[in-house]
Amino acid sequence: MDYFRESLELHRASRGKIELRSRVPLRDKRDLSLAYTPGVAAACQEIHRDPARVYDYTSRGNLVAIVSDGSAVLGLGNIGPEAALPVMEGKAILFKEFGGVDAFPIVLASQDTEEIIRTVVMLAPSFGGINLEDISAPRCFRIEAALKEKLDIPVFHDDQHGTAIVVYAALINALKIASKRMDSLRVVISGAGAAGIAVARILMDVGVPDIIICDRRGAIYEGRKGDVDNEAKLEMARISNPGKRKGTLTEVLEGADVFIGVSVPGLLTGEAVRRMGARPIIFALANPIPEIDPEEARQAGALVVATGRSDFPNQVNNLLAFPGIFKGAFQARAKKITEGMKQAAGLAIASLVTPPELTPECIIPSPLDRRVAPVVAEAVQKAYQTAEKP
Repeated sequence: MDYFRESLELHRASRGKIELRSRVPLRDKRDLSLAYTPGVAAACQEIHRDPARVYDYTSRGNLVAIVSDGSAVLGLGNIGPEAALPVMEGKAILFKEFGGVDAFPIVLASQDTEEIIRTVVMLAPSFGGINLEDISAPRCFRIEAALKEKLDIPVFHDDQHGTAIVVYAALINALKIASKRMDSLRVVISGAGAAGIAVARILMDVGVPDIIICDRRGAIYEGRKGDVDNEAKLEMARISNPGKRKGTLTEVLEGADVFIGVSVPGLLTGEAVRRMGARPIIFALANPIPEIDPEEARQAGALVVATGRSDFPNQVNNLLAFPGIFKGAFQARAKKITEGMKQAAGLAIASLVTPPELTPECIIPSPLDRRVAPVVAEAVQKAYQTAEKP
């Protein structure tokens, strides 16, 4: 199939992928009086008396704002808000189709960090949650942190945490095949942007003791020159790479158990895989072309290989996470998405691959598996409610 040509025709013919539909009838004057004036005043007054009733009388409790500035779109880079809009519309239909969550794309004509923060804060009363999307690093870290501090609704940067959750889920099952444990791993991550840093953080939280993050200059370590303006890299330099190893990706990968690539195509060689530890695990997630061809990785000795592509086994796709994450957060009436909720989501995703199904070619459910979002939602809801109990 020529996906580009057919997709372009789909977008042109449909003039976009989303629309707004009414949940209530408008058949006659009575319906109009109930849905709008004068009847709507009753709901307005109830909310005025108790602002929390907005969740009872409006759609806010099931509505996500998908916010982007178009600065880091898929593999396309900084293409701006208008060009990013088809991606955000696509995200909206995935929220609805898989999680039953309503979502609306909001693309912003600014890439100024403080202006984006102010804008989202002002828009927030219309929404029950904020999904940040395709905002470049390191600005995305500051934006997310500020919004989490200022807002009392869930804020989730999918490029960071969606990726991290699904990587965690896939790694849980890959380790079962490799007969290895989280608390004894050495992991090398290629890519120090939003996804790479979030993956490192979730793996540290679940007990991986030795993680090295590499960027274009090689391993990140405490005291490395040139990182003074990147707070995220400085923080990771302090808490990762306990041996303060230096060198290129290939050099620090020697003897490692796991490679996780969220970087650029063709970066990893078969020779580098052969120099890893026993039964190596390769997650080559660069899209559309992985860091290494899966077949080359297997021929070089990789026990388990995952990519971000749907035409290879073990697709690590954020679709497995974000619909269920928000569905569960809304069910719990959560004010935030906690680390415990993210870990619970990863465990829930991993649990859907049963022992009889688990093979090197099947470590994670299909992104189209309709069981995933409800199971993730239940786990997320439980994790939040358990943590909030006095």
